[in-house]
Amino acid sequence: MTVNEEVKKTRYSDEELEEFRQIILRKLEKARNDLELLTEAYTNSNEHDINDTSPTFKVLEEGYQVLSKEENSRLAARQQKFIRGLENALIRIENKSYGICRVTGKLISKERLRSVPHATLSIEAKNARKADEE
Repeated sequence: MTVNEEVKKTRYSDEELEEFRQIILRKLEKARNDLELLTEAYTNSNEHDINDTSPTFKVLEEGYQVLSKEENSRLAARQQKFIRGLENALIRIENKSYGICRVTGKLISKERLRSVPHATLSIEAKNARKADEE
């Protein structure tokens, strides 16, 4: 397919959508596993040591553990947002609107979608948004 043909397309073919769906499903599985690990880390649901029964805690260790729990909690929240983005991308694949920039209405490049499969903005729209924010 030539660049001209791709520019004129208004949506990706079913075969192309299936390729993206497979990419998203793989990323979604990994993201859910990562979220489970992060959640365990900040809830201590997998911790079987004596920290909770030991009468003498070192102040620095306590501070580090709190910071670590807070950081893991923040990472888990970001991971949940990423998962929602991937799930929404699957919905867009189902209704065949996947890969269409929500600002320009043009197709988002395949390269961008392969690296950021939950993207809803083309590079052009993303750069324009950044320029507006500055």
